[in-house]
Amino acid sequence: MRSHPLGTDGAFAVALTTEAFGLTDVGRKRQHNEDAMMVDASLGLFMVADGMGGHAAGEVASARATEVVKQHIAANRHLLKDLAQNPTADSRSAAAALVEVAVQRACADIYRTAMTDASKRGMGTTFVCLAVGGNKGVIGHVGDSRVYLVRHGQCHRLTEDHTLVAAQLKAGTITKEQAATSQYRNVITRAVGIQESVQVDTLIVDLMPGDVFLLCSDGLHGYIEDEEILPLVAGLQPGDLPRKLVEMANERGGKDNITAVVVKVAGDSAALASEETSEAQSRMEALRKIPLFRHLTYKEQTAVLSIATTRTYPAGREIVVEGQPGEELFVVIRGRVAIEKNGVEIAELRSGGHFGEMGLIDNAPRSATVRATEPTRTMVIARSDLMGLMKREAILAVKMLWSFVQVLSDRLRATNSELSEARQELAVAQAIQPFAED
Repeated sequence: MRSHPLGTDGAFAVALTTEAFGLTDVGRKRQHNEDAMMVDASLGLFMVADGMGGHAAGEVASARATEVVKQHIAANRHLLKDLAQNPTADSRSAAAALVEVAVQRACADIYRTAMTDASKRGMGTTFVCLAVGGNKGVIGHVGDSRVYLVRHGQCHRLTEDHTLVAAQLKAGTITKEQAATSQYRNVITRAVGIQESVQVDTLIVDLMPGDVFLLCSDGLHGYIEDEEILPLVAGLQPGDLPRKLVEMANERGGKDNITAVVVKVAGDSAALASEETSEAQSRMEALRKIPLFRHLTYKEQTAVLSIATTRTYPAGREIVVEGQPGEELFVVIRGRVAIEKNGVEIAELRSGGHFGEMGLIDNAPRSATVRATEPTRTMVIARSDLMGLMKREAILAVKMLWSFVQVLSDRLRATNSELSEARQELAVAQAIQPFAED
C-alpha cells in the first residue's frame, strides 16, 4: 500500500505519511492459512490476526475480527480525528476506548457465531492493530501476535505475549532458556472470541518520522529473534521487508502460518524539524533519566508517557507554590525554572530537569516554590493517573515501588551524611570555643 497523510489538521499531521506493506503465507506445514491481515492506509488502520479452532474455524475468526474492528473504527473515525487535532487526555482516552470497544465487539461477534455453529465451537483469534490519529498511534493487543517499533537505531517490542510461558517468565518461575523449550510455550491465556469478552491491552505511542512498525503473528516471531529485526529494517526497503521475513520463517521451519505487516512513518524536512517531533523525543529522553522511571522497559515508559499531559507557562508564572498541596510530577521540556525557598532562589532547572516527584506519593505540601523564569513547557504526570496505570500493570507497579524505595533511601543517606557533617562541624566549633574566648 502506498503513502497516505496521517492527519487533516496542522502542518505536522499533514507532513507525516505512512507506507504500509503486508504479506501472509500458509507456511510449509499447514494446509490452510488461518491468519488474516488488513492494511487500510486511508483509514490509518493496520491489523494482524492469527485464528485458531480447526475445520476452517480459525480462518473465520481471524477474518471476522479484522472486519468487525474495521467497521467500528470507520464508523467512529471522528475520535481518531479528535486525537489528531487535539491530543488531550480526554481525546487519548477516547481513542484508546475506541480500539478496545472495537475488539470487544469482534470478540462478542465471534463468540456468538461459535455458539450457533457446533463446527466452529471454541474458535478464536489473536489480534494486534495500529490505529493512527495524527502524530499518535493506538495499539490494541490480545494474544501472542506482536507489534515492534524500530526507532533511532533501536528495536522495541510494544506488546507482551498473553501466553502461559510469558506469565511464568514474569512471575520468575522459569528462565528464558526453559521458556524456549517449554511444552506450554504455545498455550494462549487470552484470545478474541473464546469467551464473550476479553481483556484488551491498549497503548498510545507518539509517531515520529523514520519510525517503522512491524505487526506479526507468532508464525513469524517464533523464528525471528528480536535482535534480528533492526538490521533487517536498516538494510531493506519497507516494501521488501514482509517477503524477506516470510522467507526467513519458512527457511527456518515454517511450521505455522506467517504474517507480517510493515508500516513506515515518513515526513519532510519540516516535519523532522517540527516542535512536535522535538518535543516527543525530549519527553522520552527526559523520562528515561528520572530515577523513578529509569528501570522501566521502553513499552512501560511509553505507557507512562501516554498518561502525561503538557502545560505551558509564561515567564514569571508560579508552577507550584511552597506550602500548597500537590500531586503532580513536572518535567521541563523547554525553558527554564527557578526553585525558591522562603523567597530565595536556591536552584535552577533547564530542559530535562524535573520536580515534584514526592507529589506522586502523597498530597503533602510543596517544600519549595517553582517559578518559570522564561516561557516554559512542561510534561505533567498526575498521581491519580499513575496509580490507575499501576493498577493495570502489576509488573510496572512493582518496578515503580522499588524505584520509590531507592529514591527515598538515597535521600535518607544524603540527609544522614549532611547531619553527620553538621555534627562534626558543631563538635569542632565547641572544641575551639574555649580557646577563642581566651
